[in-house]
Amino acid sequence: MSVDEWARPEPAADWVVIRPGAAGICGSEVEGYLGRQPNRRPPLVMGHEFAGVVVETGEGVDPGWLGRRVAVNPIVSCRSCPLCAGGQRNLCPRRRLIGVHQPGGFAELVTAPQANLLALPEGVGPQLGALVEPLANGVHAAGLAIPGAILGVGAVIGAGAIGLLALQATGQVSRSRLHALELDASRRDRAAALDAGPAHASPEDLLRGVRDDTAGLGADFVIDAVGRESTRRLAVDAVRPGGKVVLLGLHDDVTWVSGHDLVRREVSVTGSYAYTDADFSQALALIASGRVGIGELPAVQPLESTPALFARLAEGPTPEVKLFVAPSH
Repeated sequence: MSVDEWARPEPAADWVVIRPGAAGICGSEVEGYLGRQPNRRPPLVMGHEFAGVVVETGEGVDPGWLGRRVAVNPIVSCRSCPLCAGGQRNLCPRRRLIGVHQPGGFAELVTAPQANLLALPEGVGPQLGALVEPLANGVHAAGLAIPGAILGVGAVIGAGAIGLLALQATGQVSRSRLHALELDASRRDRAAALDAGPAHASPEDLLRGVRDDTAGLGADFVIDAVGRESTRRLAVDAVRPGGKVVLLGLHDDVTWVSGHDLVRREVSVTGSYAYTDADFSQALALIASGRVGIGELPAVQPLESTPALFARLAEGPTPEVKLFVAPSH
């Protein structure tokens, strides 16, 4: 990874140019840095979690966007297929992501469609604005997980940024008692500090906790925010007969689970990919309300430090659950 000079981006019709004020480093980007995400191919400017100020507008853009502080939905879709028309732009077969398929927010300037902008309310700074995107993932996963909950118990595996936000998003829309699993002590403490429910230090403790709460049946739903083969298997083990497993993390590709077990216990396993526009708007509302967050926000680091930060994150969990970068102004 390196910091290089690229040509200044020019806005197409209905697009704007944004100067990022903060761009969050996502775990999926660290996986891409390590060569485990084939959809991220160099040379690429990553950065899909960002917020900033609109500094230039293309033809057809409402001039009122100029100078406004915005959060950016990075999903660029066709907006004409049946899935887009049905509110599922995240599943558009022609979708592209800013920061994955085209230059993203780890830059001085980045372009985005005006239709993908949400104005930031007063009091929501760029770091909180950059958290809207990962929180929207949690909102979407929660919406998939909660319907059908009858025992009032759920679980989230992983308390990195996505896991913490998914845990809180689920808590905002469900009265279920929520368990968390996190092996790293500092992140586990963060989950406990956010009143996220019991935070367990081992898979065995998680299984014991959800079974104690349900007379041995297991959780109504389990959200895996890690995505390792081991955590996906654990999610299936921890869910009750007729329960739902939501796969949110993208660490490993292939996962072996018993098909007989899924059939005989009638366990539903579903993927959760990104978010709808409604999820994104709900995430901003939750951030603005102060009801959801990751605790104390770390300072924004200079863009030039990005290679060193990625190298550090690639070594394993850090005390911070989210790091932000931005160009110096």
